[in-house]
Amino acid sequence: MEINGKVAVVVGGGSGMARASAELLASKGATVAIVDLPSSAGKEVAEAIGGTTSFHPLDITDADATEATLQEVVDTHGALHVAVNTAGGGIGKRTLSKDGPHDLESFRMVVELNLVSTFNLNRLEAWHMSKNEPEDGERGVIIDTASIAAFEGQIGQVAYSASKAGIAGMMLVMARDLGSVGIRVNAIAPSLFETGAVKGVPDEMKAKLTEGAAFPHRMGRPGEYAKLVAAIVDNPMLNGGTIRLDAGQRFSPR
Repeated sequence: MEINGKVAVVVGGGSGMARASAELLASKGATVAIVDLPSSAGKEVAEAIGGTTSFHPLDITDADATEATLQEVVDTHGALHVAVNTAGGGIGKRTLSKDGPHDLESFRMVVELNLVSTFNLNRLEAWHMSKNEPEDGERGVIIDTASIAAFEGQIGQVAYSASKAGIAGMMLVMARDLGSVGIRVNAIAPSLFETGAVKGVPDEMKAKLTEGAAFPHRMGRPGEYAKLVAAIVDNPMLNGGTIRLDAGQRFSPR
């Protein structure tokens, strides 16, 4: 799909990989709607990008508000063609610890945030995209964010890994579900990137965390995630898969 002239929603766009994606899509001629928490820097990012970029505050775990916000994006910009979904989070808890078994409440919370909320976004984004006039048969592109922890999660990541594996598991089925209306669905599975709390760790710790990478021996940069977003949108043969963005790294058990 040609990026220029399209409307893109970037969920989590107030920082990190999503912010870089919003900036790159806007530079390629897309109209961008940034969706992020009210406490985020989303408003400032939208103002910095300028033009027709808009900010829409949202907690994605609020299903009704999510539906209303995506409708607001379409009402504001007239359509929705591209969706980049990055919002999420995790915890560190073992299945069993000295205090007993992993509590169900926090496990459910992580799955609700990462997996259920992503699916809710996807189903609503696809509904809006289905109303677009096709471009070479294509009406929309959805890009979700998994993690390499979906495939080799570390000790204490059971909830996070399960939720991210669920995102990866949705891709082919959702692509098949939506193929008849010309909507593609893919996920990106990053390794460690220079975002959030990880960005501020000492250099020696960063080197330790990425020592298993084949090349380059460093954390990913937000702009590298954004480049893959643009490539997925641009290439119609990318569909139904999860693409590792990890410099050949495989997480060790701890």
